[in-house]
Amino acid sequence: MIKLTQEPIDTTALLADVQHEEAGAVVLFLGTTRKFTAGRETIELYYDAYQEMATQELERLEQEARERWSLVECAIVHRLGLVPLKEASVAVAVSSAHRGEAFEAGKWLIDTLKEHVPIWKQEHWADGSQEWVHPGAPSSSVTGGDA
Repeated sequence: MIKLTQEPIDTTALLADVQHEEAGAVVLFLGTTRKFTAGRETIELYYDAYQEMATQELERLEQEARERWSLVECAIVHRLGLVPLKEASVAVAVSSAHRGEAFEAGKWLIDTLKEHVPIWKQEHWADGSQEWVHPGAPSSSVTGGDA
């Protein structure tokens, strides 16, 4: 399941989507807005996307993950628009019979998503400045991070 949304990510519903009687493992990764990045204070993030292409690329990644690992279910949700502190901007949830595959697939999905999907992040700093971070761009000391 692939979804781009302007709404907060419903993690309870997302987990319910990937839970299955054949799955002994469910892994959920959330990328959230943190307050400090490289010593600069963030007040919120803004995400924008080339939605048609982003959806196609997310679907391709889901399919590739299903081919590489024996996944029971897989879901990727990315939020667009403003994302306040502590809220999730991206969620990857996978289920499989065993934890190793679920962990590996989830890690691969979030890492690959960040590199290849045309979704852009704009940091809104406490000093009033803003800075775009593009997918696949090398992280600088100002914009580096995990989410």
